Amino acid sequence: MRIGIIGAGMIGGTLTRRLAALGHEVRVANSRDPETLSELAAETGATAVWARDAAADADVVIVSIPQKNTPDLAAGIVSAAKPGAPVIETNNYYPQQRDGRIEALENGTPESVWVAELLGTPVYKVFNGIWWKHLLENGKPHGTEGRIALPIAGADDAGRDAVSALVDELGFDPVDAGSLEESWRQQPGTPVYGKDYDVERTRKALAEASPERPVEFRAA
Repeated sequence: MRIGIIGAGMIGGTLTRRLAALGHEVRVANSRDPETLSELAAETGATAVWARDAAADADVVIVSIPQKNTPDLAAGIVSAAKPGAPVIETNNYYPQQRDGRIEALENGTPESVWVAELLGTPVYKVFNGIWWKHLLENGKPHGTEGRIALPIAGADDAGRDAVSALVDELGFDPVDAGSLEESWRQQPGTPVYGKDYDVERTRKALAEASPERPVEFRAA
């Protein structure tokens, strides 16, 4: 598949490495000149591009940037993907640690709903709660006992099927985490966030989540 990745930090860079190694055609961008990604491109075989070009004709688009930078993305930045191509977003809101106050999120809008509104397209939330090093190194073959499960929030449609297949290919068990409106169940501070749970424990943690944002993940 052709996969466009906007963001080359810990998660975006790790997905670039993993997906390129699996044989996908990866185009990766950050907020700067593509030349700044020359080392990552040389290491992985991915193509470094301008952010405006990352989604062009892509089968899947991944947005993985600091939450505070989401409003700075160009309008329609993912619109050049193939019709029906799923858009994955991995972002997390860290108001005290990085992002500052984002009023809509403080008022209860789920993070991924806010991102979808800014991008102007539905998204699927996944990869936001796994440590990058485990994403890089801990994928296991399908059917392996104790395989790490990753929750996926978003519409129950062909796009979700494609995202689930990609998660499985990367070596993790996809778990239905409900609609995008329920994506708060996997936001920072929830029982599933940052955990390497299997399918059963992941489902239990999602069910135990509260929509109230923990104090450490609210603006001071």
